[in-house]
Amino acid sequence: MDLFRVLNLDELSHGLAGLSMFPYFDTAHYTVSVMALREQPGALEVARRSPFACWFSSMLYCFGGGILSGLMMAEAPIAPLSNSINVLMASVIWYLVFYCPQDMVYSCTALFPVRLVLTGMKEVTRTWKVLGGVAEAHSKYKDGLLVMIAIGWAKGAGGGLISNFEQLVRGVWKPETNELLKMTYPTKITLIGAVLFALQQTQYLAIQKHHLMLLYTVFTVVNKTSMTLTGSSSSPFAPIESVVHRTFFAGPSPSFTSETKTSVVKKGTGESLNRAAVPETSKAPGSSSKTAAHNRGKDSPKKAKVQSESTETESCQKSD
Repeated sequence: MDLFRVLNLDELSHGLAGLSMFPYFDTAHYTVSVMALREQPGALEVARRSPFACWFSSMLYCFGGGILSGLMMAEAPIAPLSNSINVLMASVIWYLVFYCPQDMVYSCTALFPVRLVLTGMKEVTRTWKVLGGVAEAHSKYKDGLLVMIAIGWAKGAGGGLISNFEQLVRGVWKPETNELLKMTYPTKITLIGAVLFALQQTQYLAIQKHHLMLLYTVFTVVNKTSMTLTGSSSSPFAPIESVVHRTFFAGPSPSFTSETKTSVVKKGTGESLNRAAVPETSKAPGSSSKTAAHNRGKDSPKKAKVQSESTETESCQKSD
């Protein structure tokens, strides 16, 4: 793009594209991931009770994207763990964050300036993960745009997408926290990046790869840094998402639906009550007289018997 040449950003984009993630950026990624695990409710109790479960959860946080994308590509899910140096580095960071004497490592990395730098470096690794997933899918499925998006999304945000499985390792089951039901900001921004890189890979987006890498990396780093500085957890896409949801996916109003159902139920209940009351109120005009006559017919033998007894008594008295 001519704009990059005018702004002297072409060399910067080439330098960023050739930047190696090992060891500094990978270290930042592992540190932030293990810290996120430690800050989960009940994680410290699990670390004291079962260190192996805690370590396994940490590896899922650190290598979840590679594991999930491997499963989707019908490859061995343990392939990301084949790099012994990366696994050893992640394991050392896990031990220091959870079990360092006096909790010195976590206390230092939790300082706001240090956390801010580590968070920004982790966002840089997101670009490489998404791009790596898209390129891997493109090598096997040349025209599979949706496959490229899915693999890039899984590789960049796999730790969040398999969060329910990671929770099961720690003995927690919260299906309502499914990432697909309520996406967090990292999952959303990774999905956007997967779409952009997949469109660029299939030449639907007229931009060079290293230029797109620079734009996406700058956007994610700046946006995540600003969210950390302000302490905000809301997505910057929330207004757009709200408008799109109300326009295309809102459907009928729940209140309107409930009111309609209530009115139908009330109407049906009223009709049934009216039908039940009809036999008692719509009797024939002569039914009451017939009933009275029937009752009188039942009482007449008793009255005749009483009258006969009184007559005999009177006759006896007279005879006496």
